[in-house]
Amino acid sequence: MSGARVDIQGLRKSYEHGGRIIEVLKGIDLTIGAGEMVAVVGSSGVGKSTLLHVLGTLDRPSAGRITYDGVDVTRMAPSKLADFRNRTIGFVFQFHHLLPEFTALENCAMPALIAGENRSFSLDRSEKLLGRVGLADRVTHRPGELSGGEQQRVALARALIMEPKVLLADEPTGNLDTHTGEEIHGLIVELNRERGMTMIVVTHNADLAARMPRRVRMVDGVILEGGGSADA
Repeated sequence: MSGARVDIQGLRKSYEHGGRIIEVLKGIDLTIGAGEMVAVVGSSGVGKSTLLHVLGTLDRPSAGRITYDGVDVTRMAPSKLADFRNRTIGFVFQFHHLLPEFTALENCAMPALIAGENRSFSLDRSEKLLGRVGLADRVTHRPGELSGGEQQRVALARALIMEPKVLLADEPTGNLDTHTGEEIHGLIVELNRERGMTMIVVTHNADLAARMPRRVRMVDGVILEGGGSADA
């Protein structure tokens, strides 16, 4: 497995609210090398989560261009974009968004099953991933039977089920206690080293950001520092 190079050029995102145009992203230029691990830091309201949602193609930019290994996702048709997103990008959010009626095994396998992958193969891959994140003995448990940290581990395994080239994480430990958060921090770093995925992590957590080889600071919708790339 290897990560994708992400190139962002002139990225803008604005919303209309109460008859006013609110600019959230104000022209971002950023290059992230294949396999690079980057923390996006900054105070609340500067546009970090919006940037991640636009990068993940969950929201369309108002202007600008995003390419993954040269593939321009900002001009991709919606049907193709959905398939690209499912197969290329993994997501981890502050809240795990697990489906309560399904087991950890089924939750982890869900993206593969939705993509039409063989059920037996998908569940087998899911079981292996859950073992990798320390949940080998919890695969048949439903989310309500798991701790917060265990639920986030399931969400992390689910993000990896399609073997994505890019992992996007939005405050992945923001809802966890300090000790559990540190365990998830370490696991994210280990997985980057093992799998070579490009990882972009939005965080307020100074300890997590300090573990990242590169930190990008956002201020008021723009990149203030760290916008270069080691292989740009």
